[in-house]
Amino acid sequence: MTIQRMDHVGVVVDDLEAAVAFFVDLGMELEGRAPIEGHWVDRVVGLGGVRVDVAMLRTPDGHGRLELTKFHAPRAVSPVPENAPGNTLGLRSIMFAVDDVDAAVAALRAHGAELVGEVAQYQDDYRLCYVRGPEGIIVALAEQLS
Repeated sequence: MTIQRMDHVGVVVDDLEAAVAFFVDLGMELEGRAPIEGHWVDRVVGLGGVRVDVAMLRTPDGHGRLELTKFHAPRAVSPVPENAPGNTLGLRSIMFAVDDVDAAVAALRAHGAELVGEVAQYQDDYRLCYVRGPEGIIVALAEQLS
């Protein structure tokens, strides 16, 4: 058995519209939206009475996808601590390659994103940073220099 590819990363959000706008401004393309409910989804996620709205986005190259999910039922639960630092166990960041890290940070600040640390350069290869995005998720940005 081998995997074929990574299909997508899923992120649960409270404000689906704001999260979609954030990632669209970053450069992702909205593939579609759909309400999802029913016995089959209850079985997949191990919860009862699931009712969600999902938005699927893809990177411009068509290889990366992000699923944003708004739970209506059962109600989503908040992580503790709410804005977990980068060394917290579990999913902490999603990294995107960008052509201009400063322009990307400026665009995302319009959506309330804040730098977690600062923009830093790794050797002569990359400029990198973390920004805190929707629902506290850390969005890592990397601009290749060489």
